[in-house]
Amino acid sequence: MSEVSHKRRPEFRNIHISQILGYRLPIAGIMSILHRVSGAGMFLTLPILIYVFDLSITSELSYFRLIELTELTVVKLFFCGIAWAFIHHFMGGIRHLVNDLHMGLTKEASPLVAQGFLAASLTCSAVAWLTIFGVI
Repeated sequence: MSEVSHKRRPEFRNIHISQILGYRLPIAGIMSILHRVSGAGMFLTLPILIYVFDLSITSELSYFRLIELTELTVVKLFFCGIAWAFIHHFMGGIRHLVNDLHMGLTKEASPLVAQGFLAASLTCSAVAWLTIFGVI
């Protein structure tokens, strides 16, 4: 009886929090993390968005109050953040649907697909930001 030698599998450990800044995450991983961040951001700001919606439909006076609020730079920056979160989350969701169709899953295609969707989300976000600040 011959004894079969087994190679030990390499042991991978989770990285420590102090190593996080030096870790090179692939672009698909960055896109995935930003997808989660944008979803959480939209969820956490939902009460504010409901209040804004309430102001817009309650009365004519509350609508004009909302118009006054939207002139503040802080509010415009908030809307820019919400616009980025929605657009990025939407583009990330489309990327996941494309992956569900088994497209762009190879080692070579995955970073290209992620870069394309990231570029598309940033471009659409820039257009939204310029619109919010009245440049376009």
